[in-house]
Amino acid sequence: MKLWIVRHAMPLIASGVCYGSTDVAADTHQTLLAASALAQTLPSQCNVLGSPLQRCIQLTQALSVLRPDLKLQNESRLREMDFGSWEGVAWDAIPQKAMQDWTDDFGSHRFGGAESANEVLTRVASLWDEAQQNRDENQVWVTHAGVARAAHLLSKGIRRVESPSQWPKDAPAYGQWWCVNI
Repeated sequence: MKLWIVRHAMPLIASGVCYGSTDVAADTHQTLLAASALAQTLPSQCNVLGSPLQRCIQLTQALSVLRPDLKLQNESRLREMDFGSWEGVAWDAIPQKAMQDWTDDFGSHRFGGAESANEVLTRVASLWDEAQQNRDENQVWVTHAGVARAAHLLSKGIRRVESPSQWPKDAPAYGQWWCVNI
């Protein structure tokens, strides 16, 4: 089974803003370009699971127009990490103490009071495990950088993190994807 982990197109929000679960739209033109490239790449009859945030819904909808053979559904486990009270705040405006608290207890600390890195990893792991049980069906996840990073850890058998150095720095660029065998 192949799993495509697709990141939404460029969001329409100022650069440098913490926007994890904030429901912002993506650039329409870039979304259409990403959908076109992806539509040419995917085999027939893939299951496409998408984050319920509009920047991902835009991409799944554009993809469905180009590829009506794909089976689409929203999947809440693919939403980006919720940064709670820091949503919509510029990263450089977040107090250093808040950043240090997160760094000191990276895996368990709920940055902004909402969700920890390990909670994100656990939620993505439940979907990963389901995908492994359905190895006869290719899947596409239209999602976010944080979920892609969690999937990268899961592909290496890592299900908990303790420090920021364990969390992958790389993720697909906006409108791009990774393809992995499960």
